This record gives sequence, structure tokens and C-alpha cells, in this order.
Amino acid sequence: MQNRLYKGLELFFLFILLPISFLIDSHFLFKIIPTILGFIYILFFLKRRDLLKLNFPDKDYWKPFWKETIIKFAIIALVTGVYVFWIASDTLFSIVIKKPGLWIVILFVYTFLSVWPQEIIYRTFFFERYREWVNNKWLFIFINAILFSLAHLFLRSFLVQIVTFIGGVLFAYTYQKTKSTTLVSVEHAIYGNWLFTVGMGEMLAFPGAE
Repeated sequence: MQNRLYKGLELFFLFILLPISFLIDSHFLFKIIPTILGFIYILFFLKRRDLLKLNFPDKDYWKPFWKETIIKFAIIALVTGVYVFWIASDTLFSIVIKKPGLWIVILFVYTFLSVWPQEIIYRTFFFERYREWVNNKWLFIFINAILFSLAHLFLRSFLVQIVTFIGGVLFAYTYQKTKSTTLVSVEHAIYGNWLFTVGMGEMLAFPGAE
């Protein structure tokens, strides 16, 4: 009972209170320090369970993973491409055309300093820590996606909440199937980098072409 209560408070602090705290007008140290301490806490937990490593699944996973990812990427590329063209056609691929150097930097920064930390927190840690609480896998995926979307609340954009919720569903589903942080990070990087490429980077707090 005490362990369940502790884990409940842990989930509330890490995945609800911390994201919401970024909306409060306070000194940045009151936001950064708890975030860093929370991340260290998660890293320590995963290190003790030998989960901080590249875990490539069996080769049987790779072919269906790439097949599914390519199909999902094609749909995402089509929808987002049409959306950017319809809403703000002048931003379509603008960063690639106007600032290719910045575009390459963004791809590297996002892939290695954003995607991996997000996935070890919201997939590796979250699944390892709380999966046993929910018997229905789809309900668990939904909860994970809601909390993943909540983590982007500080960007104050309803569109971002929708995009990150959809991404959360896709990433949680992939992790549910493969149990591989590596594969889900690859998928996350592909979709996220496409958003910057197609012209949606500014809404995700990355610099644009202007």
C-alpha cells in the first residue's frame, strides 16, 4: 500500500505537477531545478534496472517496424504538408531553403537532446514503473499520450497539444509492441524532424527561417 501511494505521488509530481508548474509566472530556477532533479531521479531508477542502454530488438521486429513507420510517415507528411500549404504556404520548407545550416543543427539538437530524453522518460520509465496499474493496454497508451501532451503545455498551443497527443499514441503503441527505446526514438525523430522540415518548427519552440 505504501509503495503504491509513493508511486502515485511520484507520477503526480513528475508527470502532472511539473508540466503545469511551467505555466506559473515564477523564477526560472523554481522550474529548472525540480525538472533537473526529476530527470536525475528517473536516470538513477533506469540505471539501477540496466535500462539505460541501446536495446535493439530481435531482427523480426525491424521489417514490420519500418513498414509501419513508412506508412505512418507518409500519412503524416501528406496531412502536415497540406496543412502548412493551406495555412501559411510561405513557411512550407522555408527553413530548408533559407537557412539549411540552421535546419541541420535543429535536426541534430532535436534528435539527440530532445527525442531521447523524452522517450526514456515517457516510454522506458513510464512503462517500467506504471504498466502494471492498468490491465487494458489501449487505456494505458491513452493515459501515456495524455501525459505526454501535457508535457508540452508550456508552449501554450492547442495545435501542439493535438500533435503531441497523436505522437504520444503512436510512440506508446510502438514501445508497447517492441519494448525498445531505440526503435521508438528513431520513429519519434523521423516524425519530429519532418515537422521542422515542412515548416511547423516554430510552434514547437524552435527557430524558424525568418
